[in-house]
Parts: sequence; C-alpha cells; structure tokens
Amino acid sequence: MTAPEDCTALQYGYVGAIPIRNIWLLMLYASDLFRIRGANSARIEDMPDQLPDLVGEILAHAVEKRHRRRLSYGHRTRTAPLNRVRGKIDVLATERHQLLARGLIACKFEELTVDTIRNRFVRAALELVARVARRSDVIQRCRRLANDMKMMGVSGTAPTLREMSTDRFGRHDVEDQEMVAAAKLVFEMAIPAEIAGSHKMPLSERDEYWVRKLFERAVGGFFQVVLSPTDWHVSTGGALEWPTTGGTIGIGRILPGMRTDIVLDDRAAKRRIVIDTKFNAIVTKGWYRGDSLRSGYLYQMYAYLRSQEDSDDEYADDAEGLLLHPSVGSHLDEAVIIQGHLIRFMTVDLTASASEVRSELLRVTERIMPPLSAVDSNWAPSELG
Repeated sequence: MTAPEDCTALQYGYVGAIPIRNIWLLMLYASDLFRIRGANSARIEDMPDQLPDLVGEILAHAVEKRHRRRLSYGHRTRTAPLNRVRGKIDVLATERHQLLARGLIACKFEELTVDTIRNRFVRAALELVARVARRSDVIQRCRRLANDMKMMGVSGTAPTLREMSTDRFGRHDVEDQEMVAAAKLVFEMAIPAEIAGSHKMPLSERDEYWVRKLFERAVGGFFQVVLSPTDWHVSTGGALEWPTTGGTIGIGRILPGMRTDIVLDDRAAKRRIVIDTKFNAIVTKGWYRGDSLRSGYLYQMYAYLRSQEDSDDEYADDAEGLLLHPSVGSHLDEAVIIQGHLIRFMTVDLTASASEVRSELLRVTERIMPPLSAVDSNWAPSELG
C-alpha cells in the first residue's frame, strides 16, 4: 500500500483527460464516513488537503470511545484438546493422538474473541494512517492506539476491503460504524498516489473504472447528505427492467441491462430525477459542426426515461434526466424536453476549491428543484426547433 507523498499533488493536474484539483474531496463525499457524520463533516470538508490528518483524528477518537466501552467481540471456531467436553467432540482427532490416555479429548467449539475481522481492519488502518499523516500528534496517537489493540489480542493480519464488505453491523455494535467508515477511508486514501501527478496520464482500465465509480459515488453521497430525507429519497445503483411483452427463449441472457447511477425522488411533488454521471467531457467533436453532446449518453438516458412509462410506478411517466460531467475547458448548463421528459446537461468544475466544488454541487440541486414548467426564466421551447 503506497502512502501519498503530497496531498496537494493533484492541484490543477489531470486524472486521465479530466482536470481536477483535489481528489480527496471526491473520496470524502463518496465515503461512508461522510454519510454517517452528515452535517458534522463540515471541518474535514473545508480542509480536504489535510484529509489524512483529519480522518486520523476521527478514527483515533472513535477507537478511544470504543476502548472506554470495550471493543466489540465476535465468535470464532476453535479446535483444541481439553480436559472436559466443550462443544462438539472430534472423535477422529481424539483417537489419532490418543488423547484419552492423557485425560484429554479433542473438542470443536465457538469462543468469544476480540481478534475479529473488524478489529484487525481498524488496527491496520491506525498503523497505515500513522504513516500517511503529517501531524506528529496524530501519528503518535494512532500508533499508541494500534499498540493498545495489539496488547488486547487483536492480531496484525489486515483483511482486505473485499473481506470487509461482508461485515455486517448488528443492533449491539452500531457504535462501530463510524470507526469502520473512517478506517475504510484511510485505506482508500492510498489509491490516488498511483495516479497523482501534474500531467495528463494514460489510465489503466482498473484506474479509469475506479475514478469513474468514485465520481458517481461522490455525487450520490453528496445528495444523500444535503437533501432532506423527509422530502427526498436518494437511491444509487438501481436496476431498471425493459417493458418486454414477449421474446425468444434466449433473449433474457443477451438483452443488455439498464442500471441507473443515482435516482432522486421528490416525495411531495411526485417527481423523479434520474442522474447519470460520466467522468469525461460532456461534448465531443461532431462530423458536420463543432461541439456536440455525446449521442450514446443521450440515447441511454432516453431509454431510461421512456422505457419506464405506463408502469405501476407513479414517478415514472414524467421522470426527468440529468447528465452530469466534470468541466473540461468550459462550463455547460443546458436543457431540453423530449417527448414530455426534461433532460438537463450540466458540468461541475473539479479544478475549483473545496468550498467552490460544494457550491457547484449545491447549484446542481438548486437547478433540479424547479418543476418542469419553471425550468428557466428564459425558457423558450420554440428555440429548440
């Protein structure tokens, strides 16, 4: 795992062909930590360049709080020779090692342990942030807490993020959520070091996919925090079904799926806004004229909106679409109505400061709030031809 050398290395640099000032801010918006802390995220949001130090502080505080109330325990299966029966008897092991002659019996049993996958993950995150952070107080604090967990019996074998994705929180360990969310962000902070730089870089397919998903998750996470949960329902990564009425036996295996990035449902106004995020330029060079919207993305959004009409979903018939891209050279905010569906095309300037990026995203929410009849003060359908 590579520790980033400089948190400001991406200032006015490029990720692929996209100019971006601070990838840490996208990582914050995409993180579970941002969702869990909500309005309390203001401090780390205002200073994303110090994100390793600030996340280290949050992680250390959460671990200290758990230490005061005792770390969560879990069950693990263990096999051992005992002088009394516990759990299930392992007859084969007992006979093979002739344990009965020594007054022992092999048993397989469950026992409580502090050496859980979750606690190992947190200890490893403390050790990693101690290498990434700049402030000496944060470094010493995280090292001390990691050593305390070691003394408690938490081993140093770090689980992977994929292994952690199977970890589920129960009713009695909800207080672990902030600690684990901060630990996940610590591990993810090492990834941008592979693509950091002040020049355009050709990305591998893995890096390109990671950055594209990061932008999608960042936008979704931002909306989940800033939009009122009583007025809006925010969903990410939802699947849509084709309204088929027949087909051959094998068509189901080859029919392409439809999966939305973000869907916003306005409960009061019964409005739906389908958002598709793309991490590339919103326009491209056309054959017969200058810049043109990418046709494939427009067709994709058109299919999302039109295919769901006349269904049992009350939000679907008048659903709206938003294609959201990073700015590349110029800013864009345009809209069109196609067969009753408003589709807006907008960009966000990722070369701006953290506060300006937040304002840009808030502007997106303000622009999508008006109903169809009040899109713009200068809205003129006749101009669309």
